[in-house]
Amino acid sequence: MGRYRGFLLLGIAALMAAFTSLLIYNWLEGQRITLKPAALNGEAAGVQTQMVMVAATDLFWGTKLTAEMLTPVPFPAGSVPQGTFPTVESLQGRVLIAHAVAHEPILEAKLAPSEVTKGGVAAVTNPTKRAMAVKVDDVVGVAGFIHPGDRVDLLVTLTQSPPVTKTVLQNVLVLATGTEIERRGKEDKANQVHVITVEVTLEEGEKLALAANEGKVQLALRNYLTAEPVLTRGATVPALLSSYRLPEAEAPKREAPAPPKREAPAPAPVREKPAKQVQVIKGSTVSTLTFN
Repeated sequence: MGRYRGFLLLGIAALMAAFTSLLIYNWLEGQRITLKPAALNGEAAGVQTQMVMVAATDLFWGTKLTAEMLTPVPFPAGSVPQGTFPTVESLQGRVLIAHAVAHEPILEAKLAPSEVTKGGVAAVTNPTKRAMAVKVDDVVGVAGFIHPGDRVDLLVTLTQSPPVTKTVLQNVLVLATGTEIERRGKEDKANQVHVITVEVTLEEGEKLALAANEGKVQLALRNYLTAEPVLTRGATVPALLSSYRLPEAEAPKREAPAPPKREAPAPAPVREKPAKQVQVIKGSTVSTLTFN
């Protein structure tokens, strides 16, 4: 009997371990079932929920919503934001006027009026303003760092005489960035031209059109917190060349040379008038009379 005591103790320990594991498994399974939300009635752990439509992925403004872009997510009934939508049908065909990130609830405030059924730039343009496109290159477009929603200043360089560069528009909203294909002359190869669409008033649009036709337009990206307009004089060639110039040393003042003294002219010599002589003849006597 003593030979098998070790095996007997080992078997009892194994049975106890199996029994304990079974108890723990049953407890965890019971907890999982208790916490599992009901799929049909929207209840989870006794909390009433409500279905809210959220973005399935990042969506940009001007997007016309489809069923693939939306997904339902249960929200606690007391924490549902105002302006949400419970079904896909209530959102399908609406147009976003603001960006929405993945898993963000779609709110009425981020949608164009229900009468707007087409997406694109026209849907996100302010009703009091206009969308206007400007052709730029990589350098002019700040090397691709300009995106929809950014704010920019527009500068124009006029090659007049003398040349001048001036800021003509400030704090302009960028609605869209993209490209178009342009053919120049008889070239067979199409050139890719970058286009940036900005939101302007009619008066600003007139300035922008003139600037684009008369000179070269360049964009300056603004910080989101920078909204104050800045008044400038414009840059000219003399102002450009005077930048960062060392002050010129003042030359020592030289006394103006005294004008040469002019000697008084010598008085002209007095010329004596020649004396007048008269010969007087008396008979055979001849005499001369002198008169001064």
